[in-house]
Amino acid sequence: EGRPRREVVTSPRTTAARNPRYPVTREIDEQTSLGEVYMRSLVRTQFRLALFVCTVLACVVGGLPLLFMLVPELRAVLVLGVPLPWVVLAGLIYPVFVTGAWLYVRQAERNERHFADLVDRAG
Repeated sequence: EGRPRREVVTSPRTTAARNPRYPVTREIDEQTSLGEVYMRSLVRTQFRLALFVCTVLACVVGGLPLLFMLVPELRAVLVLGVPLPWVVLAGLIYPVFVTGAWLYVRQAERNERHFADLVDRAG
């Protein structure tokens, strides 16, 4: 037969990771439309988290005076000679704020880690 013999050429580095031609971080840095989509998703996620935390805290802070108004017996309760509404609104509410802020920061950092993982996987 007149056909030439075929040879297969392979590289010894077939399992090596290839560098992406255009990494996602570059898309973000150069503010391309794909980079904008990635950043919008992060901003949207962080905004939803902030809105949730602010809503919960507003409900707690706004709900306490409403609770004291609707249940007048609670206004008569004294804690170390101080009315309960004053104790709650002037002192006990701050640990709630600190806890809410701590949870917000923790979740925001988690969102950023997930975003970084997403960008690394896509790149």
